[in-house]
Amino acid sequence: MYDPGEGAVDGLWVDLRERLIVAGFDELPLTLDGSGDLEATWLDSNLLLAQTCGYPLRHLLDGRVRYVGTPIYAVEGTDGPNYSSAIVVRADNPAERLEDLRGRRAAYNAVHSQSGYNAFRETVSAYAENGRFFSETFATGSHSASLQSVIGGRADVAAIDPVTLQLQPQDVRDAIKVIGWTAAAPGLPFITVLTISDSELVKLRAVLADFFGGAARKDHPEFHFAGFEVLPDEAYDSILAMEQRAIDRSYPRLA
Repeated sequence: MYDPGEGAVDGLWVDLRERLIVAGFDELPLTLDGSGDLEATWLDSNLLLAQTCGYPLRHLLDGRVRYVGTPIYAVEGTDGPNYSSAIVVRADNPAERLEDLRGRRAAYNAVHSQSGYNAFRETVSAYAENGRFFSETFATGSHSASLQSVIGGRADVAAIDPVTLQLQPQDVRDAIKVIGWTAAAPGLPFITVLTISDSELVKLRAVLADFFGGAARKDHPEFHFAGFEVLPDEAYDSILAMEQRAIDRSYPRLA
């Protein structure tokens, strides 16, 4: 989940937990533990709710969890439940478009990231020659680290999730500029355990729709929530289509 800092996620969970208990969900933890292995968390047999990325939803987690719904955020780069990645360079970089960065260095957070890698790769694939566009690409481990790589001069460009970008300190945002956007895809989905009953899933979705469409928007504005939507099962297939377009252009990896 996006984390605005200063205990914001803990405060959000306190309010959401109360509503889940009222709806009949019990044995919920008092606090959230974000220190564990993500794959283990997503596939925990006791999982009620977690947020993942659309890329692992269609790869690692496909057929192993159930999709719950997609929170909507109100920041630049989002459109309802969909989002695009901001292609960013340092503020003093003369580049005005992606094509100006041929032969430069690119940072990405992780290869299983939709916003930082898959969408970026698909965008770059339109300009690549013989499977290459950049002189160097490297993983940083997070969007924030990718931004610091750009600001610090180790990388010339990165693709950043728009909500993460909005949550950055003002000095970080002032130190970069956006020169373009990737194609849009559905945002970060909520998931639950595969074995949840249909009736429990309906109840869970109702709690989340009410919370993110109302109290979360009013009481937790730092998250920029704007609602909640249950998308059709095939909505996240657009992520696979992005990946396939890059492969069809002989650009299977960011390079």
